[in-house]
Amino acid sequence: MWPLAGLAIIVLGLAAWRLTPLGPLPAAAVARRLDRRYPALEDSAGLLLLPAENLSLLEQFQQQRVAGRLTQLTKSEEQLLPVDFRRPGLLALGLLVAGAAAWAWPMASPRGAIPAAVAVHFNAPPARPGAPAPARILETQLLVTPPAYTRRGEFAPAQASFRCPQGARIRWRVRVSRPVAGGAPVLEMDGHRVAFRPVAGAANMFEAKQIMNASALYRLRFAGTVSDDYAIDVQADQAPAVRILTPRAYTLVPARGARPEVPVRALLHDDYGLSRAELIITVAQGAGEAVKFREVRRDLSGALGPQPAQTTVGSLLNLKQLGLTYGDELYFYISARDNNGHSARSDAYLVQWQDTAQAAGVSGLMGGPKVAPAYFRSQRQLIIDTQKLLAERKNLTLSELTTRANELGADQQALRLRYGKFMGEELEPGLGVTAGPETEAQPAPRAESHSPIAEDDDAPAPTAPAAGHDDHDHEASAPAGGNASPTAETDALLQPYIHKHDDAETADFLEPAVKTKLRAVLDQMWAAELRLRTAQPAAALPYEYRALRLLKEVQQQTRAFVKKAGFAPPAAPEPNLRLTGDLKGAAAPRLQAQVPAPAAQPAVRGALAWLAASTAGQPARPADARLLEPAGAALAQAALQQPGAYLGALRDLRHLLADVRAGRPSCPDCRRTVARALTDLLPPPPPADAAPPTPDRLARRYFQNLSSQPKVNAH
Repeated sequence: MWPLAGLAIIVLGLAAWRLTPLGPLPAAAVARRLDRRYPALEDSAGLLLLPAENLSLLEQFQQQRVAGRLTQLTKSEEQLLPVDFRRPGLLALGLLVAGAAAWAWPMASPRGAIPAAVAVHFNAPPARPGAPAPARILETQLLVTPPAYTRRGEFAPAQASFRCPQGARIRWRVRVSRPVAGGAPVLEMDGHRVAFRPVAGAANMFEAKQIMNASALYRLRFAGTVSDDYAIDVQADQAPAVRILTPRAYTLVPARGARPEVPVRALLHDDYGLSRAELIITVAQGAGEAVKFREVRRDLSGALGPQPAQTTVGSLLNLKQLGLTYGDELYFYISARDNNGHSARSDAYLVQWQDTAQAAGVSGLMGGPKVAPAYFRSQRQLIIDTQKLLAERKNLTLSELTTRANELGADQQALRLRYGKFMGEELEPGLGVTAGPETEAQPAPRAESHSPIAEDDDAPAPTAPAAGHDDHDHEASAPAGGNASPTAETDALLQPYIHKHDDAETADFLEPAVKTKLRAVLDQMWAAELRLRTAQPAAALPYEYRALRLLKEVQQQTRAFVKKAGFAPPAAPEPNLRLTGDLKGAAAPRLQAQVPAPAAQPAVRGALAWLAASTAGQPARPADARLLEPAGAALAQAALQQPGAYLGALRDLRHLLADVRAGRPSCPDCRRTVARALTDLLPPPPPADAAPPTPDRLARRYFQNLSSQPKVNAH
């Protein structure tokens, strides 16, 4: 009540402060209101507030004119500026009624079920004959107030152990037989104590309140008696679950024949209710380094009016309205928020609008050459893409298969040309060569058995001739014929002294052995490219594998291995130790010790031993309670995790402790329940070695007869 009263005082003070300027209304404000209300004053009422000597001739004429009209308005109107108090009065009355209803709402609102008394068992010592009855708790009531985000009303649990949402406010109200000098009842929970407070207007009635954020065990203590342990299972609020029903994770919108629209539907679920849903779209426009990103947000909370626990939301992605063109793409995901502020989001989905150039199937023919090394595909990537094309072959048309295979062939050609630079190949062999008669300066191309168009693909690739550069022994051939160059004689003289690094045969970038394998790699790439260009991906795959294997061998062959520099130990004095027979210090040191294995859960095993002895007839002593108390702590921890399995056993252990302390015979049922629960807490024993199977009756007779047969000596 006090916080509400303080808030009301602050609101009233703020209203009084805002209403104070309405009393002494300034004349300039009155003039402005007159101008707005009466157009006949021609927005010149403010001239009446100025002295006539400070005005010009025209302003003086206007001042006299406005004064005359204001005089006429005063005679015709009862109030020049009437104040209507009806609307403010009705508004103030409505606010007062709403405030009174909100003030009386906690008392008049339904509290759910009326809190009924729950059964709480106390372990009280036996009363002595003739002694007055001890003070005790007669009645216990529980009331659970869930937090506001659950949108659930108050309820009264039917049992002392119950379940509630996280953040719920629990109220315990107890009625005692008579007050005692020791004080009020105490609530013990998780190692701390909460004292009960007297209830105003109710005799011998006490209450305590606690906000629960985690599961716990509690018990009540009053006048030397302690109740059993009871569990409160707190259910945490879960984050919303978002699942997109349509479209798929990747959607390709065709460039022709389909409307550029993609419907989006998603299923949202939460345990207590959803408060907000939003669709976040990221539009990517452009290509290469000129890509621009733009984010668009759409509110989908229209379907969450009553805050349902599960609903379906949807939206329509119109690519043209979002500003997309052919070749652009967008990413979207859906986020949801529940009443408690927890949020979740779905995975990102991709929608791409097919490019018109790709739809026409001319990207591999009319596209420019790939000159950026970052966009080259490796041989391993080509193999993966070829396998993917073979896997999707059944779902592709003949034109799509040919287009994709041609693109892979173009990538294989780019990779082959890239490795050909190491062999001195500046251009494609044969490009720019015109047909004509064979001359010495321009001999006809040689037909090699390892040509990529040869039918015998299994023939071993011939090795390229090694070209040495240290001795400069280059063969010179004198040009002759009609097609000889004018400087042929000069070139022939300089031939022994010139390195032709752009010639595939005399390039000296690599060693001759490496050049041989690299030439074989280029041949395999030639064969793979040929079959990819002719839409035969299955036939090109073996050549791609051979090219990759040879490339790995080239990498291993071009690596340089150096000796690792490190500590070099001195040479052992072998002449002093060899053939002496001295083995002192030769064996490795070994230490052995018999260490007993630590006992697992000694408190539980000690309590089980005492229970076994008590079941056999051993009388109980008050000192035996010290064996059961540590086991009670372990059982309480297990009951906190699994109340349904161990809470009853913990209650029976409390009764057993009370009987042992009082020297009474223990309850047999309690012993069995506690022993079963403590046995479950022990780890499972290691598996014992299985005994060898005993022979059956028939086998025994067979071996007996076999051993009783007389021995015959063979001569």
